[in-house]
Amino acid sequence: MEEDLIKRLEAAVTRLEGISSNGGGVVSLSRGGDFSSAAGTDIASSDPSILAYEDLISQCVGRALTAAEKIGGPVLDVTKIVAEAFASQKELLVRIKQTQKPDLAGLAGFLKPLNDVTMKANAMTEGKRSDFFNHLKAACDSLSALAWIAFTGKDCGMSMPIAHVEESWQMAEFYNNKVLVEYRNKDADHVEWAKALKELYLPGLREYVKSHYPLGPVWNASGKPASAPAKGPPGAPAPPPAPLFSAESSKPSSSSNQKQGMSAVFQQLSSGAVTSGLRKVTDDMKTKNRADRSGAVSAVEKETRTSKPAFSKTGPPKMELQMGRKWAVENQIGKKDLVISECDSKQSVYIYGCKDSVLQIQGKVNNITIDKCTKVGVVFTDVVAAFEIVNCNNVEVQCQGSAPTVSVDNTTGCQLYLNKDSLETAITTAKSSEINVMVPGATPDGDWVEHALPQQYNHVFTEGKFETTPVSHSGA
Repeated sequence: MEEDLIKRLEAAVTRLEGISSNGGGVVSLSRGGDFSSAAGTDIASSDPSILAYEDLISQCVGRALTAAEKIGGPVLDVTKIVAEAFASQKELLVRIKQTQKPDLAGLAGFLKPLNDVTMKANAMTEGKRSDFFNHLKAACDSLSALAWIAFTGKDCGMSMPIAHVEESWQMAEFYNNKVLVEYRNKDADHVEWAKALKELYLPGLREYVKSHYPLGPVWNASGKPASAPAKGPPGAPAPPPAPLFSAESSKPSSSSNQKQGMSAVFQQLSSGAVTSGLRKVTDDMKTKNRADRSGAVSAVEKETRTSKPAFSKTGPPKMELQMGRKWAVENQIGKKDLVISECDSKQSVYIYGCKDSVLQIQGKVNNITIDKCTKVGVVFTDVVAAFEIVNCNNVEVQCQGSAPTVSVDNTTGCQLYLNKDSLETAITTAKSSEINVMVPGATPDGDWVEHALPQQYNHVFTEGKFETTPVSHSGA
């Protein structure tokens, strides 16, 4: 037993001396002492989990970069940020093996390098939309999957690492599918980029986390404390609050003078002094008796009256659970990151008056309704009863689970994505147009197939009843 222990110690010393000679540093080995940071970093970098992460970067991230280089422009820029984020996470994984588990504040400081890279990607999606907005949004939203490294236990408020990676990709997949549909028959480089981005996370990152960190990162109990980011110089003091009242408002009120002035006006009106100098309107001066005026409204006057825009009054933005049974999402404008994560099969979701927004519903609910919305995207998992779209314009809906019925009523422009588990969904339409349904290809790697639902019908009276068939158009 003692001989085995001596041999193991000698082997460890020999290995450390080799690391010291290669790195040029001095390694001290003493009872109760610690290895130097350089030696510890080298040992952590050679860990199988770190080597596997390097393989993930070289293969999956490298494939996405290769496709992005063929496209160039903003797509290449955002893909480089994705590569930078993965490189930053690799460095954090190396440090975790040498660091004690920090508290919540220390964890935020520890993960700051990764958060800074994510903010760079977010900045590319802001401002005026470019022609590659779907590329930028897909890459930006996908980076939230890297937050699995912040999992510290079941009570931290996050899903398990594997589930977090899958859920994070679901939001990014909404925009990634748009890239696949837009460039399916136009540019193979964009299609390759979208496929490479998906495979980076599913199965790439998911399988890596499943193999090495299914319960989250493993901190070093005997390591050094986590270092917080360096604090900058103290900022300038905040400006003093603005005075509640201006100099003019501090002057004495003149309401009494105004009252006196109005009393004088009414006295003059009642006395007739003001109206005494007015001319009397005779019959020939009245509008109904004037020959130069007619009752017809001119085209210019009519256009002026009808050209005034009509503004609809909307209420404040709302996203809340009412009475424990109904999720109300109302008047959301320009919100791309709306998420309902805590829901069950007894609850319903009602989306009203939203514009240019994206909502993700994580979990099974009883019913979902979209009412009077424009340019709204909804990603949901499962619906027990039905998904209803009413009085909408240009909406996109993606089903990731199952939905027995989808109803579309009085809607112009609806893009519906079904997965392999929802191909038996019954779709009912009424007074609607421009409805397209996307279904998966025949193979797992196949492109999505688009089907346009008919909006014109031919009715023929035959044998005492009408027979209705969709109108088919054929080219000459």
